[in-house]
Amino acid sequence: RSSRVTGVHVRLREWQEAGPETPGLRGTDLGGRDARALAARLSDAGVLEVVEMREGVHVRALAHVGRIQLGDIRITVEPKIGTSELLALIRYAYGLRNLRLFEETGFAHTGELLQDLLAAQLLAEVTELTARGLAKRYVPRSEELASPRGSIDFGEIARRGPAASSTLPCRHHLRLLDHHLNRVARAGVELAGGIAQDSGLRRSLRRLGARLGAEVDEVRLSVESLGRARREVNRLTASYLPSLQLTELLYSCAAVSLDGDATTALPGFLFDMNRFFQALVGRFLADHLLGFEVCEEHALTDMMRYLPGQNPRRRRAPIPRPDFVVKRGKSTVCLLDAKYRDLWERDLPRDMLYQLAIYALSQPRPSTATILFPTASVGATSSVVEIRDPTGSGVLGYVELRPVVLPELVGALTGSDGDRKALAARLAFGQSLVTVVDLPSPRHTRAVPSIRLPSDPRRA
Repeated sequence: RSSRVTGVHVRLREWQEAGPETPGLRGTDLGGRDARALAARLSDAGVLEVVEMREGVHVRALAHVGRIQLGDIRITVEPKIGTSELLALIRYAYGLRNLRLFEETGFAHTGELLQDLLAAQLLAEVTELTARGLAKRYVPRSEELASPRGSIDFGEIARRGPAASSTLPCRHHLRLLDHHLNRVARAGVELAGGIAQDSGLRRSLRRLGARLGAEVDEVRLSVESLGRARREVNRLTASYLPSLQLTELLYSCAAVSLDGDATTALPGFLFDMNRFFQALVGRFLADHLLGFEVCEEHALTDMMRYLPGQNPRRRRAPIPRPDFVVKRGKSTVCLLDAKYRDLWERDLPRDMLYQLAIYALSQPRPSTATILFPTASVGATSSVVEIRDPTGSGVLGYVELRPVVLPELVGALTGSDGDRKALAARLAFGQSLVTVVDLPSPRHTRAVPSIRLPSDPRRA
């Protein structure tokens, strides 16, 4: 093997791959035990495939986009969808406001597109919060005061016993900026400043973080601190929700779950397009599929169970959970699963087919389970797989591959309400639905989706 190349930068699009025939990857390796261990875990978890070969390193991008450093190799995976379209969909999926980004296209060609877009959006959100005036809250304080304020702590006086002192222990409340929501806002800005790749954007975030730090203490971002911040949002502080959404999103991209509940802090930033696509489709259906209830990750209980007396390890029965179950009243209308893989251009993997076949067989026969997949091909149409009884007893069910044409979805978001309702109905029910009947307001009201966060990577 030739001497290892240093400072290799591999740039890919989603689902693209590069091998030893690519300049820079021939004759190189990951260069260390830690990098090899992380690459193996990323490959096993289906995040990014990185394999050392005799001739060099082979890299295959999957459904995560962003940037990561593995030894001497920097890998950047860029999304296929355009800059403005991607940002519009992210804003809609996570309930972000349509704020003007500072020099929106200035960092679009640095190779670190997505993290800069999210960091710039957070900069705009928190800058607007500070311009309007950060929320103040009454914060409890216990301290010794020469001029008593609030209530005197007689219990503390009794515990101390008689003593000559010019102060009294008091409990009182001060209306301050230094409370948990503002601390999380500061921590999010500092996190974005560390993630951003554009130098101008990074400087703006650091200046804003320093300004917040003059009046707000720091807090360590974790699942617990972000969850507490969400619980503290009320009608008076609802304007904090977009910045909190972005902070959760950036945090989840910096700590990827690789082994079930275990997480790994990444030397980079990886955005899970699968989760984003599920949040996008879920919100669009819930907002515009009027008259129906859209249940996310609804459990198909009692479909599978261990036979009585045939479960020696007392394990729980498997419970399939489709991404979306569309109901009308108590009746299930359809089962939908969002898969971030362009099945118009690529083959249907067996595991996806088997999973959807199980969903289809869970309903009265013959029933259909649908895969919603993204594509940029405007002419994409649905495909249907028939599930047949091999003994010749007929059709058991169907699996439909239904495209979500992203340019069409972006256009619908800026179009009329009727266009959005028609598209939501077509995505849920297919081309056979010709008209959309306006029904009473839906029973299901969907709030802004929360980000599924990994556990604290520092504990992993």
